Amino acid sequence: MSIAPITPSFGFGVTQGFGTAGVAGALPATPTQVTGRASQVGQSFGQVLAEKIADLSQMHMRTDELARTAATGDLQDIHEYTIAANESGVATQLTVAVRDRAVEAFNEIMRIQL
Repeated sequence: MSIAPITPSFGFGVTQGFGTAGVAGALPATPTQVTGRASQVGQSFGQVLAEKIADLSQMHMRTDELARTAATGDLQDIHEYTIAANESGVATQLTVAVRDRAVEAFNEIMRIQL
């Protein structure tokens, strides 16, 4: 039995391009090396955030499609669904954690007395 390698479906989470490029090895020298995409250089934080949320939505749609094919018996490798479900779950947890930290930071800023 041969198992085909699974490639990351979207650049979200712990894949290269989401902040892990500098962890293993030397620190990145340019912003392009940090993001993994030349198109993100010069983008605002809001644009990058919107792109990552769109990636999360696509991950959930892919997971839903794999769940449907698994339920109908058309999915050949069930591990594809399992991995996609775990990836989208971890990405959702990361998104919620970032949101919670942003709300916490906003509330802290609002408490600052001028």
